[in-house]
Amino acid sequence: MLQRLWTWMKAEDARAEGDPRAPWRLFWVAFLIRVLYMTLAHTYHIRPFADHFQFGWEAGRIARSLATGHGYANPFAPSFLGPTGPTAWVPPAYPLLMAGVFKIFGVYTNLSAWVLLFLNCLLSGLTAMGVWEIAYRCYSRANAVWSGWLWALYPAAMQYAVRWLWEMTLTTFLFTVVLVLALRMRGINRNATRSKAPPGTKSQTGAWLLFGLLWGIIALSTSTLLLFLPVCGLWILIGTGHRPHALRNAVLAAIVFIVCLTPWEIRNYRVFHAFVPIRGNLGVETYLGNGPGSRGWVMVYDHPNMATDQFQLYKQMGELRYAKMRGDLAKAYMRAHPGHFLANTLKRIYFFWVGVPSDAPPAVEFPRMLSYSFISLAGLLGLALSLRNRVPASGLIAWIFLLLPLPYYTVFVQARFRHPFEPLLTILAVYLFQSATPRHPRTAAI
Repeated sequence: MLQRLWTWMKAEDARAEGDPRAPWRLFWVAFLIRVLYMTLAHTYHIRPFADHFQFGWEAGRIARSLATGHGYANPFAPSFLGPTGPTAWVPPAYPLLMAGVFKIFGVYTNLSAWVLLFLNCLLSGLTAMGVWEIAYRCYSRANAVWSGWLWALYPAAMQYAVRWLWEMTLTTFLFTVVLVLALRMRGINRNATRSKAPPGTKSQTGAWLLFGLLWGIIALSTSTLLLFLPVCGLWILIGTGHRPHALRNAVLAAIVFIVCLTPWEIRNYRVFHAFVPIRGNLGVETYLGNGPGSRGWVMVYDHPNMATDQFQLYKQMGELRYAKMRGDLAKAYMRAHPGHFLANTLKRIYFFWVGVPSDAPPAVEFPRMLSYSFISLAGLLGLALSLRNRVPASGLIAWIFLLLPLPYYTVFVQARFRHPFEPLLTILAVYLFQSATPRHPRTAAI
């Protein structure tokens, strides 16, 4: 079996030189393995605990509200507690997807869970294609082979696709696609054997429009990634500024991005009578991560979905006023206890790269932490080596690792927040080990 897999991988290594496209068999293997595991392990059987809250958590509650005709609302309340009103607690992309599935296959049914995880498996399989192309364009064919197949087969790379009804798999797929698009627009292909004519004006315009659309969907999925948008756009513009209408195309992309966000912002303003920048829970999360009693991870026991007093306060005040109140408390406490905030920030940096502690048994926890921290260390060392060797686009990748963790360092952190980075960590880790060369013994002095 292993010999056949190795022969298969080597065959993929023999594709036409200069062609960065991934083989479709990579997708099919990654996709089918995930679907089979999810189906045979029955991970789509979601516990009905707390009125099915683990079925998508806040996103699932909002999807239920949408599917049952109550609008984008009610992110916490079990049905027997009644509605809590409109919400912008999470961006709308994934709750809308869940609501569509609920309308067709039923609210909180096993079939709906299977369909949603099936879509996760599809997106995670397609992400393997993006991993291949990024690795090929920036590094080598061998890196593409190993990185693509590692993403396809490594259990840690598929855990969120087969178990989690949340947006991580969607966000990771979109982010990988936008990176592939950026490399294509800049013409990055380290392994091209012959120069190609620069893309025509029409193709560049289409690429910029797609760039704006992808970032609009990303913003409506996970707004944290928007920290990287200006850097990514400027990087493409600097590399393509000599082409006709480059600046115009970038402006068109910005317009498409704004158009994607406009319906959501209009809805929020009509509902809350205030501007809500994509999501409205920042004040609450800041307090839960930095308030009195915080120790580097979120104080879930004081969250409205667990604390009865906070839930009632949230219901009485409404989401916007409640979030502002908690945010003001957080800022006041952080100003009064800067050392506490600094200690928490250092802990969160450690947790982001080494692993967030859990109450799992040591036999389970140690391998998980080892795997998590190993890929972080290998990936970061691979990035440092890439910068030293001036690998194409390594500077762009460095900005990703510099900017995107910042909200998690300062607010709160969970292991799933690293998932959009993991395709790049895989590529960088492979580059690190492929760059290792055996030491040659020194010639003995005569």
